[in-house]
Amino acid sequence: MSAVPRHPNLRDTLRQMLAVLEEERQALAGLDIDAVMGAANDKTRLCGTLETSAPDEIDEECRGLLDAARRLNEVNRQVRNLVAVNVAARLNALTGRPQLYRAGPGFPRIGARA
Repeated sequence: MSAVPRHPNLRDTLRQMLAVLEEERQALAGLDIDAVMGAANDKTRLCGTLETSAPDEIDEECRGLLDAARRLNEVNRQVRNLVAVNVAARLNALTGRPQLYRAGPGFPRIGARA
């Protein structure tokens, strides 16, 4: 028998987080900085809500929602990094200056297979 969450809105909060992460993904795809910042603020707020939950309160459904949120957050992080690398490359091309930061060979790439 799985534990019943003492935090009655844990599932709802996790579902909201998934929705915000999806909004962030769409904002990143559209390079909509206002929407990206809105998503960042929403994620911060939801993380504050999730901090009130203890690990023993999480049931199997919540574990699935957490896993989905982790995966989507990681994809969004990789997209943000790719956008940043692209912007840096364009700025460097305009200024003729070498890149100050270079991702090493272990830098994860979206779509790369292990």
